[in-house]
Amino acid sequence: MADLFSKIFVARWTDMDFNAHMRNTAYLDLAGDLRMMFFQENGFPPQEFVRRRVGPVVQRDELEYFQEVHLLEEVVVTLAVAGLSRDGSRFRIRNEFLNPNGTRVARVNSLGGWMDLDSRKLVTPPAALAAALDRLPHTDDFAEIERDPKGR
Repeated sequence: MADLFSKIFVARWTDMDFNAHMRNTAYLDLAGDLRMMFFQENGFPPQEFVRRRVGPVVQRDELEYFQEVHLLEEVVVTLAVAGLSRDGSRFRIRNEFLNPNGTRVARVNSLGGWMDLDSRKLVTPPAALAAALDRLPHTDDFAEIERDPKGR
């Protein structure tokens, strides 16, 4: 199994909601930041996406909460792949959010694909990008993603 990709973040003032815990969109922001950090560390910084005219697009996010995160608390965010289409054009990724003692505080499941930045359609990613994503640890419930008849 591949090494778990993770980073430690600190809950910022701007991440808080009226109830004094981390707001829902802050989790989504951290999930997106971690994704891009992974791609950068695996040969795909933002400039490479621009050069190749392809980029990740998230079509659906699902967020589950287990415990609150408060201002200035550390949160460890991990990244794993929960599904891939055979051609690599679609992916399902999972971010786990853990407190410093390893207790899960939240989870984000994201369904997405690779968009051609010119045609604005889902495409098969460059082989090196598909391979990088496939090198991530696979979740226990990993499943191949079937493409729908319309090619989405």
